[in-house]
Amino acid sequence: MIDRRNSWKWTLGCLVAALALLGCAKQEQKSSEKNEPVQNSEVSLSGAGATFPFPLYSKWISEYNKLHPNVRINYQSIGSGGGIRQITSGTVDFGATDAPMSEADAKKATGTIHHLPMTVGAVVVAYNLPAAGDAKEPSKVELKLDGPLLADIFAGKVTKWNDPRIVALNEGNQLPDLAITVITRTDGSGTTAVFTDYLATVSPEFKEKIGVGKAVKWPVGLGAKGNEGVTGQLKTTPGSLGYIELAYATQNKLPTALLRNKSGQFVKASAASGTAAAEGRAMPPSLYVSLADVEGAQAYPISSYTYLLVFQDAKEEEKGQALAEFLWWAIHEGQKFSAELDYAPLPASVVEQLEQRLRGLSFQGKKLLANR
Repeated sequence: MIDRRNSWKWTLGCLVAALALLGCAKQEQKSSEKNEPVQNSEVSLSGAGATFPFPLYSKWISEYNKLHPNVRINYQSIGSGGGIRQITSGTVDFGATDAPMSEADAKKATGTIHHLPMTVGAVVVAYNLPAAGDAKEPSKVELKLDGPLLADIFAGKVTKWNDPRIVALNEGNQLPDLAITVITRTDGSGTTAVFTDYLATVSPEFKEKIGVGKAVKWPVGLGAKGNEGVTGQLKTTPGSLGYIELAYATQNKLPTALLRNKSGQFVKASAASGTAAAEGRAMPPSLYVSLADVEGAQAYPISSYTYLLVFQDAKEEEKGQALAEFLWWAIHEGQKFSAELDYAPLPASVVEQLEQRLRGLSFQGKKLLANR
């Protein structure tokens, strides 16, 4: 004989289970309609490239993961050249560079790649200068340099710290009779591209003899890999001078030179002077532009945008959508972390241009940010 009470309980249990499944299905459909990742779905994104923005990107990734623990982002700081190679070969979900891709590099990619400016940074001239007469005591001189002089130092034409041209810019300060040990990058570097772009802008001779690029043939100096490598050499080599991103100098307590800008003012690299540089030149539709020696009394002359490289059409929908959402967060909420790490937040006009570009990202023609 059938137990009606147990039968009723069994029927009710089935009904509850069915309703739960229906609710899950509706939730998934709702998430799909809004272009939001299904809750609890884990997504892993990989990126590689520029060392220039690494401190800021690390902060962004950490903060974003707190808000979205299901999205895991791994970024390898291997230099702009490496980032371009990996995105064009499709081995990472996004690349990073401080210098625009060449047409030849773009043709190697299996799809259209966009340059997305994410922040503004400064390439600084950091130095390890002993006091005159005491090699063990660091100098308290706040060094002043101008573009043509800096170009000649890196061309090997000015070789001593007490060279008359350096002394003339630093009147009243005693400089040691010591050789300048120039430190340069050995890897394909966006930082080098930014630095040589500036030197070539202020020195026609430097442009002709050494040129501009992610890698150039330096006539003098010691080489090191990455901003990290140059920083290490500077810290351990008395009398050295090299170029690194501002955040690396700040974190390692290295002094940096004031540079004379196009307006004739000696300016210290900072978030504020980077913002002044960005405001001195409009961003074109391509979304990449040089900020070398721009106009502006407060503009730091070796400022630069740094870019993420992203495919227009994602290879995988879930990854493409997760990346697009992260980028949207980075150009809005993420900008508040810039100044504390010595980067300049993006100008509002550039954010608007980026919003339009991000809204256009797709997967097989379907917009990834249709809810924005």
